[in-house]
Amino acid sequence: MSATGHTGSATATARVALADDDVLLREGLASLLARSGFEVVGQAGDAAELLALVRRHAPELVIVDIRMPPGHATEGLEAARAIRAEFPDIGILVLSAHVEVDEAMELLESGRRVGYLLKSRVTDVEDFVQTVQRVANGGSVVDPALVRELVSARRRDDPLGELTVREREVLALMAEGSSNAGIARRLWVTEGTVEKHVRSILAKLRLPDTSDDHRRVLAVLTFLGAR
Repeated sequence: MSATGHTGSATATARVALADDDVLLREGLASLLARSGFEVVGQAGDAAELLALVRRHAPELVIVDIRMPPGHATEGLEAARAIRAEFPDIGILVLSAHVEVDEAMELLESGRRVGYLLKSRVTDVEDFVQTVQRVANGGSVVDPALVRELVSARRRDDPLGELTVREREVLALMAEGSSNAGIARRLWVTEGTVEKHVRSILAKLRLPDTSDDHRRVLAVLTFLGAR
């Protein structure tokens, strides 16, 4: 697992709330955590029950399945979002059956004390217990499979990925407000060469067919958004 943040020493009294609609998995986790020194303050089978549980017991950590009743979509994530907004100091560890890139990014961007693990990759009990403790202590943990998917998605979605190095340089100078003539002077090329680069940039970014001035603005906005 990929981890960041201070893990600290083991805290045998860390209080944990569990939420998963799979009762056997939930009971198994509760038993494992109790044997490992955690205090399981309660279990929930859906998002509403989890929120009530957290408000009642204010645990240090919540372990939640990303998909729960009634819709089995992202109810667990929505509950995690509500918990993070209402109790920002509570750690959140999400367990998921699949890599959910967008949902994971939204959770991970919420700050520290957060983790995301694929259920199928939790194969080592000691490693899992250490992960739980790490998040409870303020660290962050990300499943390696998710890291690979995030990197891959970033490459696929990079709007500047098709640009050459020179085209990126031209676009960067466009973002600074330079005209074609100004860019030509900065790069020691002809203005005609710059014009060719600009046309290529606009074509590769697949910008809507509007005025060239408007397309230049859109290109600059794309560049700034990708930085």
